[in-house]
Amino acid sequence: MSVLLYRIGRFAYGRPWRVIAAWAAAVCAVVALLVANPVKLSNEVRIDGTPAQRVIDDLATSLPEASGGQGMLVFRAPDGGRVDGAGSRAALVAAVDAVYRHDHVVDARKVLAGELAKGPKSPLTQARAAVAQAAGRPTGKAPVALLEAGRPVPGVVVSADGSTALMQFQFDEQTYELPAGTVDSLVRAAEQHAGKAHLDVLPSAVMMEMPEIIGAGEVVGVVVAAVVLLITLGSVVAAGLPLAVAATGVAVGVGGTFALSSVFEIHSLTAVLALMLGLAVGIDYALFVISRQRRLMLDGGLDAHEAAARAIGTAGSAVFFAGSTVVIALAGLLVVGITLLSTMALAAAATIALAVLLALTLLPALLGLVEERICPARARRAAQRRATAAAPTRATAWGAGLVRHKYPALAAAFLVPLVLALPAAGMKLGLPSGAGYNPDTVQRQSYEAVGRAFGPGYNGPLMVVARSTDGERPLTPQALAAVAADLKGTKGATAVSLAGMNASGTMAVLGLVPDDGPNDDGTKDLVGSVRAKSAAMSATHGVTTGVTGFTALAIDVSDRLADALPVYLATVLGLSLLVLLLVFRSVVIPVMATVGFLLSIAAALGATSGVGCSPCSGWTPPHR
Repeated sequence: MSVLLYRIGRFAYGRPWRVIAAWAAAVCAVVALLVANPVKLSNEVRIDGTPAQRVIDDLATSLPEASGGQGMLVFRAPDGGRVDGAGSRAALVAAVDAVYRHDHVVDARKVLAGELAKGPKSPLTQARAAVAQAAGRPTGKAPVALLEAGRPVPGVVVSADGSTALMQFQFDEQTYELPAGTVDSLVRAAEQHAGKAHLDVLPSAVMMEMPEIIGAGEVVGVVVAAVVLLITLGSVVAAGLPLAVAATGVAVGVGGTFALSSVFEIHSLTAVLALMLGLAVGIDYALFVISRQRRLMLDGGLDAHEAAARAIGTAGSAVFFAGSTVVIALAGLLVVGITLLSTMALAAAATIALAVLLALTLLPALLGLVEERICPARARRAAQRRATAAAPTRATAWGAGLVRHKYPALAAAFLVPLVLALPAAGMKLGLPSGAGYNPDTVQRQSYEAVGRAFGPGYNGPLMVVARSTDGERPLTPQALAAVAADLKGTKGATAVSLAGMNASGTMAVLGLVPDDGPNDDGTKDLVGSVRAKSAAMSATHGVTTGVTGFTALAIDVSDRLADALPVYLATVLGLSLLVLLLVFRSVVIPVMATVGFLLSIAAALGATSGVGCSPCSGWTPPHR
């Protein structure tokens, strides 16, 4: 491997324009494909194969107005005030009206008004009354409806102390599929009216939009990387090479992903991940080779050509191995069986492979153009001073100390990761909720305000879809009332209400509020219990049920990832071990590397769990 890479590096350095022309042709080919096939990115987030996704698909067919994403806004009064007080009620009602009138929001008032116009013939009105009677009053901090002209405002409840109002509504599309800026525009519209009464408007974390492919964070990251490279290498030319290599890799990798979007469904998150990883590893791998070449020139006295070839032969082997393991780790995500993750993993893996290929071919070609200028005069003078002083560097002294005290160092290398890994025994998998946001964000403030005023379960309401067993006979109010009573009687349930019904009356959507928060075990148990009751409800009431919503979908994803984690680790470990065996042609080194990988993974998971085990998170060590 080293000999082959040495020859590649020497060839690319000696004939730089041929290599550069080949990569320029690749970039031009990608650009031509993009011109011929415009980019068609998707924002749809599907978790195929999960129970929650199946219910969403069923809703999209039978009750499309209820298949969109969930929205939640919190209105909070100043200290000691009431959101429904004499000076605040009008502003609150106006803010609610602005939300319902906003684009892509389903106006529950119109739906309810249409049903009320039908009078006693409305199946929704009859079912709503029956469900309300069967469900009874919510347990815990029971909220009350917001009244306008003596009538309740749909979707809005006020806390028992009057300090907080919670508005829950439905988008006509899943939140990730909404046009960019929809959520921000909606919040601003609500703030415009609520601000007249000094009410805070806090959007929930469930209303997340897709991030921009190239945002301020990426631009700042590239600028910071350029500054660090300039300080480290001491030369504009040397600092520019890693950036040029990374930019080429991103252009070909991400551009190729965009070009395939006309053939395959490519999610916008796929491009974001490929871009971030492509920039990171492209700079890293190029810097690794350049640093090795400079050391060979400064310390070994080699000319730039020979030093570049040897750097590709030595550091290039490490780059090849590192890139291979990253590709294996990304490709291993295919075992999870989630289409979105699989697409993201393949695009990112291709971008990493390109970064490796560029570091081994384009980089030595660019070094061939730079030649001896890769080492500025200041770096050469510093190297001469170090050689004259003959004093060991800190890194050399550290390495020598580890060799002298190899047994204590080896014990520490095992014990420290094992100690860090201890909290992983109580690790809980789950997608982020409002509780994981920074305390300064409105999402975290919204989560905490809802928990204090209504109870933690209102941060993660569930959608229970009830359908007539035969699919054609309408659901009777008595059957829905029985279903509501069963749901309310399930351990971990706080409140049940009827949210909607299709025109034929064969399908209804009930809102189920858990006792616990979205990521608590109690909510997960509640979802499992409701699903387990479906067969009994079908036999007893003639109604089949399914659970969906943001919280249920997050639980399903967490379960899928937890089930796939052992298989994923085994796959990555096995393939990485094979690559190590081929590269080093040894057994001891691959085994040591694999053990180190396991220790680092365990320590990382344990440290992550330990950081999240503050008293506010409710983590406690597992009991045996």
